[in-house]
Amino acid sequence: MIKNKALIQTPLSIKEKIGYAAGDVASNFYWRIFDVFLFIFYTDVFGLSAAAVGTMMLVTRLIDAVTDPLMGALADRTHTRFGKFRPYLLWGIIPIVAAGILTFTVPDFDENGKLLWAYGTYIFMMLTYTFINVPYGALLGVVTSNTQERTTLTSFRFIGAFSGGTLVAYLTPELVDYFSHTFGNGNEVVGWQCTMGLYGLMSAILFCITFFTTQERISPPKNQKTPISQDIKDLLNNKPWLVLFSLALIIMLTITLRGSSGTFYFKYYVQREDLIGTFAMVYMLSLAFGAASTPLLTRYFDKTKLLQYLMLIVGLLSIIFYFIPKDNLFLIFTLQILIGLALGPKSPLVFSMYADTADYSQWRTGRRATAMIFSAAAFAQKLGGALAGGLMGWLLASMGYVANQMQSGASMHGIVLLMTLIPGVFALIAVFIVRLYPLKNKQMLQVQNALNTNLGKEDVSY
Repeated sequence: MIKNKALIQTPLSIKEKIGYAAGDVASNFYWRIFDVFLFIFYTDVFGLSAAAVGTMMLVTRLIDAVTDPLMGALADRTHTRFGKFRPYLLWGIIPIVAAGILTFTVPDFDENGKLLWAYGTYIFMMLTYTFINVPYGALLGVVTSNTQERTTLTSFRFIGAFSGGTLVAYLTPELVDYFSHTFGNGNEVVGWQCTMGLYGLMSAILFCITFFTTQERISPPKNQKTPISQDIKDLLNNKPWLVLFSLALIIMLTITLRGSSGTFYFKYYVQREDLIGTFAMVYMLSLAFGAASTPLLTRYFDKTKLLQYLMLIVGLLSIIFYFIPKDNLFLIFTLQILIGLALGPKSPLVFSMYADTADYSQWRTGRRATAMIFSAAAFAQKLGGALAGGLMGWLLASMGYVANQMQSGASMHGIVLLMTLIPGVFALIAVFIVRLYPLKNKQMLQVQNALNTNLGKEDVSY
């Protein structure tokens, strides 16, 4: 149900857009750590084998991914005076801060005990992330019904995300080194714990800012029945959402493989470990600039066409990356920046399209389950990340990767493949999946006009 049509169509204030973006700055103090540093932390600091880490990331993220739709169902059925989704931004703060510190704690256990600890704390970490991030993502779908405003708001969100990611990428190695020598007598584990404690404090402040600066303006129809089975049935009959689900899975394979392998690429292949932070920072800045350009690009290109062009560019540049000599740092950085610029608009585009599929589902069925839409989308992303983690670990193990030592030729080649050709192929597959998405700008305008005038599917040609 739209509470106030005129209010929802009015452009959102800069204050609310920045406030909403603060939530993804907070989230990326964790997500970017997972994406860039966690795999190499587990192999090179925690002491697990690459194969064990790959299997663990697959298993734990599969468990976590299954909980996303459950969290979405819970959030959709939450009723407070602050709304359905905003309260979770406060309720989830203490658990996520605690989980971050515990995940980067290395207990004095034997190999099996350490592996169990890694499984337990990582599952806890991802569950707490789900608890706070699924409602945060769903908030996008109830702040405004205007599709261009959603794209703009999502651009602000991912500018925030990539800005937070830039800080994490650049500062993490420096902070770990500083804290390990200041408080741990050179113990790197202490450095990681202190770093995660600092990130936890910063994320707590930012989540509070999002809570106090945003407003939920769209709610389900008053008489809507809420069986979870019906929510799932609606999802499976929502073709645009099914296309986005597949697309998110494939794109996350591309992003996760490139993000996680980048640290290995510079440490072992380029042999410039000192540049890991700079390389990651430059990439995150290019993602942020790409995200910032999204509202302008969508004025001239339909979302689906634009996404096709961008993923084609990512695929081709990733393949070209394979042929760059390891001593040509200029080309390495240049192609990474170009890939970041092309990938940057992906997140604002896809997440605004998820909000559109929530409108589409309400138009078709008369029911709205915003958090279920976004949580099931998160399921696809985490499934893609899980498959990427598993693929990375198993490929490195099969090619003889040994932590903190000079790599063999086969292992080195595996690292290069994970950074270049393999994600490039997945990006090209994404191009063909986007073609199947049916909600063009014209159709979405028709759907939203129908919702604003309380018309159902039978009242509108489609």
